[in-house]
Amino acid sequence: MTTIRAIPFLALGLAASVSPLLAADVILLPPIEIRAASPLVPAAYRHTPLPPYPAVARERRLEGVVLLSVLVGRSGRVVDAGVAASSGSALLDEVAVAAVRKWTFVPARRGARAVESVVEIPVKFALSRE
Repeated sequence: MTTIRAIPFLALGLAASVSPLLAADVILLPPIEIRAASPLVPAAYRHTPLPPYPAVARERRLEGVVLLSVLVGRSGRVVDAGVAASSGSALLDEVAVAAVRKWTFVPARRGARAVESVVEIPVKFALSRE
């Protein structure tokens, strides 16, 4: 029985061992480069006029926080907005959505390229305690 002895060699700085019978058949290929995607820089507020506090809500002493889910386009304009978590008042929720639809943002970026992104925005309606 013939014993095949492995012999060490260095290829591209990596240690490996190959049978002497296969050494002539080894073709060294260049390494495959895998790059990580550029980090996402999130969207930021640009123009955010506050919604008016509805008179009916003030009279009823309605308060609360509505959490909005907003799709910001590559231009920085709102593409879509909806309620992710209600304030408990449909009136306050509707006013918040209507106001945010008019907002503009600095769009999110991946490297040098503007990209669509979803942001969550809490809008708090609170009556003054004067």
